[in-house]
Amino acid sequence: MDSLVIAPPADRLREVAEVLGSWQLDDGPVQLHPGDLGWFSMRGPVATAQALRVWEDGGELVAVGLLDGPDLLRLAVRPDASEDAGLARQMAADITDPAKGVLPAGEVYVEARGLTLLNDALVRHGWRHDEAWTPLRHHLAGAVEVEAVRGSGLQVAEVPHDEHGSWGEVHWSAFTGTEYGALERARITDWLDTMRSGPLGERVSLLVGREPAGAAVAVAGVWTAGPGRPGLIEPMGVHADHRGKRYGVDICRAAALRLRELGCSSAAVATESANRGAVDTYVAAGFVAGDEVLDLSRR
Repeated sequence: MDSLVIAPPADRLREVAEVLGSWQLDDGPVQLHPGDLGWFSMRGPVATAQALRVWEDGGELVAVGLLDGPDLLRLAVRPDASEDAGLARQMAADITDPAKGVLPAGEVYVEARGLTLLNDALVRHGWRHDEAWTPLRHHLAGAVEVEAVRGSGLQVAEVPHDEHGSWGEVHWSAFTGTEYGALERARITDWLDTMRSGPLGERVSLLVGREPAGAAVAVAGVWTAGPGRPGLIEPMGVHADHRGKRYGVDICRAAALRLRELGCSSAAVATESANRGAVDTYVAAGFVAGDEVLDLSRR
C-alpha cells in the first residue's frame, strides 16, 4: 500500500463517493456508504473532506474512513481488499497511532462492519468490542408494499428545496425532543440547504410524510449509490407527538419504494441493537435483519 491521505481536497468528494458507491454490495456488509458522506456534508464540502481518511494503493482507493464526530471512525474497504492481511495490519497501525492523524488520543471508536481481519488486528492492538448494531436490508427486486404505502393514510412526498422547515421540525423532534424555535428552524434549514446544494446533494431524496390533516409527522432521507447498487436510509424519524401510529413503518416503506424508483437494488440501514423499536419498525416495513455487528473502542 502506498499511502494514507488525511483530509483529501474537497474537489475529490465526488470521486470518493463514486468509488465508495461501487463497493456497496447486496450480499456484503452495511458499511460506510456515499449517503453517510452526504448526510455529513450539511457541514459543507470542506469540512466533509477534512473528516475523510483514505488509504490508496498505486493511486487507487482501497479504504475510506469518515471521522463522524471527534471520536468515531466509520470505514469501508474495497471488497477485493477486505481479506488483505497486509492492508488490515497497516490500517490497524494507522488507526491506533494518534500521530498518524486518523483518530485522536483518548477514548475513540471504530465502525468496521464485515472487516474481520481489520477487527482482529485492532483487537491485537488492545481495542475492545463495544456497542452492538443490527444491519437491515430490503431487497428491491421483489415487491415493495406499494399499496400499503398508498393506503396507509400517510401522504409521502419529496421535500422541495424551499420547504425544509417542516422536514427539519420532525427530525428535530424525533432526535432531540427539545423546543424547535426560529433559531433551530434557521439552523436546520441552512444545514439542509448546504447539503442539497453541495457536491453530494444529487444523491439524496428528502421525504416527508403527512397525516390526513396535513401535519408533517415522519421524515426520511434516502441516498443512492447509483443504479443497481444498494441505497441507504439516513436518517428516519417520527415526530414525538405522533409515535405509536405506524408512521415509522409507512415512511420506511415509502423510502424503500423511492430507492427502487431510483434504480437501487436494495435499501440498507443499520440501527443500534438496543433500540428494539427501530429494529422492529424496519422489520415490519419488510426489511430483513442480519447478524449483529460490534463497534470497537479504545478507552
